[in-house]
Amino acid sequence: MNTGRDAGTNADMGAGRSTGTGTNASTGTGTNAGAGTGTGAGTNAGTGAEGDKDVNGNGDGDRGTHGDEELLARRFDADRGHLRAVAYRMLGSLSEAEDAVQEAWLKLSRADVGEVRNLSAWLTTVVGRVCLDMLRSRGSRRESPLEHHLPDPVIRVGDAAGAAEATDPERAAELGESVGLALLVVLEALSPAERLAFVLHDMFAVSFDEIAEVVDRSPAATRQLASRARRRVRDASPGPAPDARRRREVADAFLTAANGGDFESLLAVLDPDVVLRADGGRLMPSVSKLVRGAETVVAQALAYSRFRKATLWVVANGDPAVLSVVDGHPTALMVFTVAGNRIVELHILADPERLAALGLTEEELSRAEY
Repeated sequence: MNTGRDAGTNADMGAGRSTGTGTNASTGTGTNAGAGTGTGAGTNAGTGAEGDKDVNGNGDGDRGTHGDEELLARRFDADRGHLRAVAYRMLGSLSEAEDAVQEAWLKLSRADVGEVRNLSAWLTTVVGRVCLDMLRSRGSRRESPLEHHLPDPVIRVGDAAGAAEATDPERAAELGESVGLALLVVLEALSPAERLAFVLHDMFAVSFDEIAEVVDRSPAATRQLASRARRRVRDASPGPAPDARRRREVADAFLTAANGGDFESLLAVLDPDVVLRADGGRLMPSVSKLVRGAETVVAQALAYSRFRKATLWVVANGDPAVLSVVDGHPTALMVFTVAGNRIVELHILADPERLAALGLTEEELSRAEY
């Protein structure tokens, strides 16, 4: 699992301690680097460049926005990318993240924010509260076991050399470039309150005082929530990942060995404790499985290689991935998590409904090669 580079345990994550971190600033905070779409205010009061300005830049908080829906809508749109990034990390679902952001807009349109000095911070906590409620209600309606469930990937299509171009560069950056599927899988195992505390504080530098109001606990208790979550994330981390080129080389070596039926070469690129997680969704539940250990994963890989398919190299949440394409339709997405020079996790999404929702065009899918 390649959580080390994603989870706030090293410099890439930033652990939410970065300074001068505007909500939509291009430098971002922690995993939200480059995530914003506008020039909105900081995530916490006073941390962003416009943290104490109103929508007209008059330095009086956000007073005067109530009743001016057009002005309020423009201000909300400036923060939309940041809010979507928060919701995606909280929920691991693209559609639910959009729903949470829309709910935040509805709450904003009904609220009197005349005394709100930092609208960006207020919206961040509103989205957090909406996501918390969604997480708490999710358990009772989840149809597949949690151990088989994969969060929604954010895809960029790459060419044969591994270079990637984003179909929607802004959206890909704000949602997934700096938070891998491996980390999202770990976050799925946290309690809703732990996930909220970790995401808002460690990823977006929201203060414990603000988070405490959302989870209805004291700041000290909220700090403990984040601490427990941080330990679980850290314990699940295999260590730092190599650069993108090396990760692609390792993934390519795996695929070449699998296609060639080369058992020894497959073992050479797999960590002995590698984990393979497959999610077939509600339409293909028999595909869903969790497999541990290099030899068992090799057996799965060799069985998979018997079916000849066109493949398309893509980037999924910053990691190398290969998409299988049959008759112009995506049939499986395999995402490689690499630490050191070996694959530590393989995530396979085979859910037809979610694969169809990846948003790839016919032209992009036509680039798949045998």
